[in-house]
Amino acid sequence: MTPDPSLNVLNKPLALCGTHPVTGFFRDGHCNTCAQDQGSHTVFAVMTAEFLAYSKYVGNDLSTPRPEFGFVGLTPGDPWCLCAGRFLQAADEGCAPKVNLAATHLRALDIVPLETLRTHAIDSDTT
Repeated sequence: MTPDPSLNVLNKPLALCGTHPVTGFFRDGHCNTCAQDQGSHTVFAVMTAEFLAYSKYVGNDLSTPRPEFGFVGLTPGDPWCLCAGRFLQAADEGCAPKVNLAATHLRALDIVPLETLRTHAIDSDTT
C-alpha cells in the first residue's frame, strides 16, 4: 500500500493526529490514506460523548474496548482519524465532533466540503 502525499486540507504538511490511542488507517498517528482505505479515515476529530453515542447508534461503536483487535475504546477528548463519510453524516445530523484542519488529510475534501470542516474546526489558522 502506497500512501497518498501527506497533505492537509490547507495544502500544507499533514500534522500528527494522535498516538494515545494510536490512530490512522496506517496506525501511524496521522490521518494518512491510500487507495485501499475504502473508509477514507482522513478527518482528524476530537471525540465527544455526543458523537460517540451517535456513532454507536448508527452501527460503529468506537467506545467499547475490543482487546482482540488491540483497540482500547475511545473516550471524550480522544483524537481519532474519523471516516470522512461518518463525519459528514454526523455534521448533517448536528452532532459532529470538532476537527483539526492541520491534521485532516486533503483527501477528506473528496467527501466533505471545506466549509463544513471549517464550521467544526478548532484550529486558530483556518485560512
